[in-house]
Amino acid sequence: MKKKTRRLQESVGGPEYSVVLNDVRRVYGRGANAVTALNGISINFAPGTFTAVMGPSGSGKSTFLHCAAGLDRPTSGSVLIARQSLAELNERKLTELRRERIGFVFQSFNLLPALTVWQNVCLPQELDGRRANRAAVRAVLDRVGLGDRHKHRPGELSGGQQQRVAIARALVARPAVIFADEPTGALDTQTAADVLALLREPVRTQGQTVVMVTHDPVAASYADQVVFLADGVLAGSLVAPTAEQVADRMTHLGARALSAVAG
Repeated sequence: MKKKTRRLQESVGGPEYSVVLNDVRRVYGRGANAVTALNGISINFAPGTFTAVMGPSGSGKSTFLHCAAGLDRPTSGSVLIARQSLAELNERKLTELRRERIGFVFQSFNLLPALTVWQNVCLPQELDGRRANRAAVRAVLDRVGLGDRHKHRPGELSGGQQQRVAIARALVARPAVIFADEPTGALDTQTAADVLALLREPVRTQGQTVVMVTHDPVAASYADQVVFLADGVLAGSLVAPTAEQVADRMTHLGARALSAVAG
């Protein structure tokens, strides 16, 4: 365990990062009705790391993911993906960067039901005006165990298989970072374990970065580290976490949140 911890700390301390958030704030509304979802978040994610983001309901973790992934713009502060500042990009350029440098995996799969597995995997590159590399698509479908299902449509697949398609779509362009939002929330225990193993694989073999929002301590235990949010600020982290450690930390954060509401 000490060796694993040292490796993670060395990578986080390195000169280059896949994702950088610097003093990020996100405020919704104005005046007396303003709600601060993120309040000065600064954190970096290095290549070859898998990080889980957790926190009580209302802690800001979904807003954190949306700002980090360029799906929402911070009120202030900066976000960089692969050394590119998102604030410098207009909407068209931001969309292009998301297609080329970012992969997404969501709880609801976000597959187009009229398209086959193959077509869903190719879709981001097709929308970007690029011809999908057939060998790369075939290879990634084989990696997720769907090489023989490429002509099927999402409605003909199980939930776990649909999530595998979403992972294949995220992996095929070899993005700098993959953002996953509750990727196992709709899956049974064994299927969830298979999906988490698939998310770990590009971190280990290709040095990609995975940032996953989850509420599940077991899912978080697959990560190299867990970052906790509470009330829109960072509230600690765990390196080489176990499910028991994560659950214990979440219990304390939940109790603190209830105490703040009661007070």
